[in-house]
Amino acid sequence: MTNLSLAAQLVWDAFCEAPICAEVKLAAALRAAVDHVVADDALYARSCCEFVGSDCRSQLLAIADELEAQQ
Repeated sequence: MTNLSLAAQLVWDAFCEAPICAEVKLAAALRAAVDHVVADDALYARSCCEFVGSDCRSQLLAIADELEAQQ
């Protein structure tokens, strides 16, 4: 594999380290991407941009929850 950016490596690692089930692997990778792009601890001032980021984070994590529930 070629050298990956930090973000891509975090997502790849989460995918590889998750249990065999495809839905769990995909959910783990999605959670890693969400944590890198819209980190929970980065949302503190509550500006309009942070509300959008928080909403995106919530929706992506809901997708990950739904994928995990399919196993």
